[in-house]
Amino acid sequence: MRSTSAGDFDYEAGGATYSTHRRADPTISALVHGALGDARTVVNVGAGAGSYEPTDRYVVAVEPSPRLRSQRPAHLPPAVDGIAESLPFDDDAFGAAMATISLHQWNDTRAGLRELRRVSRGPVVLLTFDGDALERFWLAEYAPELVAAERRRYPPLDWITEQLGGRTTVTAVPVPIDCTDGFTEAFYARPEQFLVDDVRRSQSAWGFVTDEVERETVARLRRDLEDGTWHARHGHLLDQPVFESSLRLVVASP
Repeated sequence: MRSTSAGDFDYEAGGATYSTHRRADPTISALVHGALGDARTVVNVGAGAGSYEPTDRYVVAVEPSPRLRSQRPAHLPPAVDGIAESLPFDDDAFGAAMATISLHQWNDTRAGLRELRRVSRGPVVLLTFDGDALERFWLAEYAPELVAAERRRYPPLDWITEQLGGRTTVTAVPVPIDCTDGFTEAFYARPEQFLVDDVRRSQSAWGFVTDEVERETVARLRRDLEDGTWHARHGHLLDQPVFESSLRLVVASP
């Protein structure tokens, strides 16, 4: 396993190309921004390079990784150096709180979720994954060790909603075929992308399997793409406009 920093993945070592391959997808962005309701002030926790951050509201971003903070585009304000588990803000300081594809990386998820609830007087909006749905994706055939590692990282959805309290909804988020946010399931119809080193480096999941497993996975996938095996099994996905993935939108109102 690779070294860690503020969370369970070391973005100082593995996040050099994050902003290139992990860009907010417009369809998913619309769902996140809609869930924020009419909140005019938002705290974005685990903000990374700024994906999914609304630009029509006052946003305070919190991100512990200097490498990711340095990749924020010029039109976004600098991020605060901080962690989810100890937010430096007063109670009810914001109209809403958000965390997109980051809570599984926190050292203390319970504390982080309670901090989000504490500083938001309105909704808490999360993008996360359902560990029980990960095996729907064909990559599980090629890298079962990766899927097993990912499953251990994702807290159960009912546990998340219990920590947040209030009125909570959990909605499945379909992934579009041209998804611009390069998490693993975004490439359900673009398997060749997993052969690209920088793409995998932008997916923290690969930091939880050995280099040997990664090499063997890539080699097998390359062979199956070249000889037609992948297309025989999964070629129908190439024309499927969306994939019912493990991505979930969690919205908790007080």
